Amino acid sequence: MSLVRPLLLLLAAIFLALGLILPIIRLERLYFFTETPSLVELVASLFQTGDTGLALLVGLFSIIFPIFKLAGLALQLSGQVDEAGLFRRAMPHLSKWSMMDVMLVAIVVFAAKTSGLAVAVSQPGLWFYAASTVIAGLLPSLARIGREVDGGTN
Repeated sequence: MSLVRPLLLLLAAIFLALGLILPIIRLERLYFFTETPSLVELVASLFQTGDTGLALLVGLFSIIFPIFKLAGLALQLSGQVDEAGLFRRAMPHLSKWSMMDVMLVAIVVFAAKTSGLAVAVSQPGLWFYAASTVIAGLLPSLARIGREVDGGTN
């Protein structure tokens, strides 16, 4: 079990990176215009068009929180974090907010499909992003199970 957790953490980090840079959605308008933005490109586009508040919100929940959560999980799995420390209390809150990003992307896809202005199709970036979020959500439970199996030495 001790090798599985680091491998899953590495996989989650790779999936997150792919989810941030690969296209997350393909929007087709009028059969001629097709866009396939990545999550990073979406946030950059929001900044460029003057939607700074929305760009900050999406960037915070979709990019910054997942990165901090994976960094925190790496610290937790390495055993370098005090069990009763601030970080330990913050992780459950990061976990709760980490699914917000997947929901946000799903709302964008739904809005594009129901508006009739564009056809929206999910792309590999969305699936890698979702897989990273699911793995990161499972890792704290696996860490607890590992500590119980190892007798609290982990």
